[in-house]
Amino acid sequence: MNGGPSGFNNAPVTRIIVIASALFTVVFGIQGRSRNLPWSYQDIFKKLQIWKLIVTVFGFSSTPELVFGIYLLYYFRVFERQIGSNKYTVFILFSVITSLLLEVLAQWLLKDPSLNILTSGPYGLIFASFVPFFFDIPVSTRFRVFRFNFSDKTFIYLAGLQLFLSSWRRSMLPGICGILAGSLYRLNVFRVRRVKFPEVIASFFSRLSWPSTGSTSPTRSSRNVLGSAPTYASRRAEANAPALLSTLLEPPEDSIGTLVSMGFDRNSARQALIHARNDINAATNILLESQGH
Repeated sequence: MNGGPSGFNNAPVTRIIVIASALFTVVFGIQGRSRNLPWSYQDIFKKLQIWKLIVTVFGFSSTPELVFGIYLLYYFRVFERQIGSNKYTVFILFSVITSLLLEVLAQWLLKDPSLNILTSGPYGLIFASFVPFFFDIPVSTRFRVFRFNFSDKTFIYLAGLQLFLSSWRRSMLPGICGILAGSLYRLNVFRVRRVKFPEVIASFFSRLSWPSTGSTSPTRSSRNVLGSAPTYASRRAEANAPALLSTLLEPPEDSIGTLVSMGFDRNSARQALIHARNDINAATNILLESQGH
């Protein structure tokens, strides 16, 4: 199971999160300060080390956590492709802020010495993403191993479980808070799912995207220089125009694969891409609107 075509095509925000997580973890690890990444209630409210709130959102405490975390963040780019970079940024901010508030509240209420220091990393975003993963991503293949039933989604759950238990209670609490944050987003608390950033920010994210591959620029049509009746060659070109247009609009396989990975039927995905002139975001909207009727 994959999140569609490889790379960060149509997922610029995910690319920023992945790069930032890797950089923060590697830089603090090289400097031997990875032990300073985990944060506590006292660090924020008594020592006023606000910088730890920023660092803890990106940097992981250890290399194994980085490996599994980056893998999950990379896979969950499918949600950015599904709802767009604008709304996905809202999802990220809501998940991170809500999970941090829940972690602080849990530390204050529980007053458990083992929870004085929590592990760092984008746990809120990762485990909030498991909520739409559970509800919205369909199972495409099933298989059995020693009489146990598995699906292609099993590997994502196992990676999440490994990350969830990586630091025992210190990682379990952020994971639970992330799931709660994702549930609140799905319940549309405060109508957060309708929130969008201004178009200026949206256009900024669109400029961060890699240039789309596989697109063909239309060639200039020749005209009759003499202004007389169409020549034989021009009549042949006009007759072949529908077939040529159909060839130019034939969706690339990676775009079809992206929509299929979101759970749409292959033929419906192809027709939506043709109708949207290979604009994958417009095609996604067409498919979602057709499901709503």
